[in-house]
Amino acid sequence: MKAYVFPGQGAQFPGMGKELYDSNELAKELFEKANEILGFRITDIMFSGTDEELKQTKVTQPAIFLHSVILAKTSDNFKPNMVAGHSLGEFSALVANGTLAFEDALKLVYQRALAMQEACEINPSGMAAILGLEDQVVEEICESIKEEIVVAANYNCPGQLVISGSNKGIEIACEKMKEAGAKRALPLPVGGAFHSPLMEPAREKLQSAIESTTFNPPSCPVYQNVSTTGISDVTEIKKNLIAQLTAPVKWTQSVRQMVEDGASEFIECGPGKVLQGLVKKIHKDSEVSSI
Repeated sequence: MKAYVFPGQGAQFPGMGKELYDSNELAKELFEKANEILGFRITDIMFSGTDEELKQTKVTQPAIFLHSVILAKTSDNFKPNMVAGHSLGEFSALVANGTLAFEDALKLVYQRALAMQEACEINPSGMAAILGLEDQVVEEICESIKEEIVVAANYNCPGQLVISGSNKGIEIACEKMKEAGAKRALPLPVGGAFHSPLMEPAREKLQSAIESTTFNPPSCPVYQNVSTTGISDVTEIKKNLIAQLTAPVKWTQSVRQMVEDGASEFIECGPGKVLQGLVKKIHKDSEVSSI
């Protein structure tokens, strides 16, 4: 069975999508429609912007979404048995399985990006990658820090867990992780504490936008970051999508569940190859490729 997986923030690169735009009429049409919906030419930033310009959350998120979704829409044999997305990638996955219309999903992604950027400005915060510790150890250290907010945020693969929280919380946690034997405790170049309670203002804004958007019955199950199981119920999909902003991304658990449910081939759809590497670390016998 084929599982199509969609990357999240961090997969962007200067020039992303340009080849697609230049070589495919449908891709060009969709990119131009996106420029119109967003009210600015995101394609100019994607195709010829700098790393710094692309790193702004309000640009990064729609850029990765567009690259991923347009790749799927212009692919000849796009027939997923199941889909999943890492954080932001969940919106791409929901277009891929027909739950969300392209235009509606792009509007939601942009609203999400703006709300997250605003939440980051309210609470100076960040994230750090912890390498070489058991998940349980990382969780226990985060829970032991009572004076600051710091939580396990991204379960990327065994031995790689990203934590999220206040700047001070991240600093204290990184020291404790190193003392506990972590190979690395590496602060990440992100705008704030994604997938933590500090994203609550963004979650509230996104909730009303999601609730007023039409969701259609999907063509195949989506394995959501919050639930880790295959979901086809529209009400459940909405609920999980709202919860995702303040809840951890359970990628390791989702991939394992997809394998258990019959996925033998994982196809990454979007910029970069990060998810292929993570899938291999989670389940080495899986076949991985990209569109």
